[in-house]
Amino acid sequence: MAADRRGFRLRFDWNLFAGGFLLVVAIAAVVLFSQPSSAASTVPLFDRLAALQRAYPEAVKAIELNVVVMADGSRIEVDDGRQKDHQGKLAAADIEDMLSQIYPIGACDDGRPPERNFDPGRIRNDAIFRALYGATKEAAAANLVSVDWFGSKLPFARAGGADAALRAVVKDLRADPALKTYLVPSAGTFNWRAVAGTKRLSAHSFGAAIDLNTKFADYWLWSGGKAGNVPTYRNKFPKEIVDVFERHGFIWGGKWYHYDTMHFEYRPELIAIGRMAEARGCPRS
Repeated sequence: MAADRRGFRLRFDWNLFAGGFLLVVAIAAVVLFSQPSSAASTVPLFDRLAALQRAYPEAVKAIELNVVVMADGSRIEVDDGRQKDHQGKLAAADIEDMLSQIYPIGACDDGRPPERNFDPGRIRNDAIFRALYGATKEAAAANLVSVDWFGSKLPFARAGGADAALRAVVKDLRADPALKTYLVPSAGTFNWRAVAGTKRLSAHSFGAAIDLNTKFADYWLWSGGKAGNVPTYRNKFPKEIVDVFERHGFIWGGKWYHYDTMHFEYRPELIAIGRMAEARGCPRS
C-alpha cells in the first residue's frame, strides 16, 4: 500500500508539472499574440495576423506560435526578436514589422501629412510576397492574368483575388469619366525589379501594384528627398480615386512619408487592419 501511495504521489506531481508547463506555454502565446506592436496600439498582433490569413485564405494555411504556415510549405517567422529602426525594418522586415504601422482609412484619415518614416505598407516581408505570388520572376509571371484597364491590357496577379479587385476598381472608376485623365496611360504593373536605390523587390515584381498617369505623380526621390528627410508635396490625384482603390483592398503610396502618389498596391490585410483601427480609436501603430 505504501508503494502504491508513493507511486500515486509521483504520478500526481508529474501531472502538476505537465499542467504547469502547459500553462506557461499558454501564457507565452497570449503575451505574443495579444501584445500590441506598440504600447499605444489597440489592434493586437494576433488580430493583425488573423487579418493576413483572411485576406489570403488559400495561401496562409495556419497561424502558429510565432510562425505563419504557407500553402507552399514555407514557415515564416512572425517576430525575429530584433530591434530595428525604420531603415532596418525596410531592409529586413519580419511579419511583425510588416504589420507594425496601421494604414489610415475612413475616420482615421485626417488628411494631415504623414509623420516622419510613417510608411504603412512600404515595409514588406519578402518571404510572404514570394510565397503569395511566386518566388522567382518566372513563377510570378506564371501567376499573372490580363486585366482591361480602360482599353489597355495590363498583367496583374491573380493570387488572393488581386485581379478581381482591380477589375472592380475599373468598374467603379468608369462611373466618373472625368477621372480617366488621371488613370491613363498607366505607368505599369508587373515589373520584376528592385525598389530604386535598394536591393528590395518592389511590389511590382509580383504584379500586385499599379502606377497611374505619371503626369500627376509626385515621388519622394524625384522631389530630391533623402531617406528620412523628404520635402512635402501637393497631391494631384482626386480623393475619389483613392477611395475606390481602398474600397477594393488597395493602399495608396500618397499616404506614405516617402510618398509615391501614382502607386496603388493590393494589400487587403492592411485595409482590414485599418478598419479595425478605425473602430478602436485610430491607433497608428
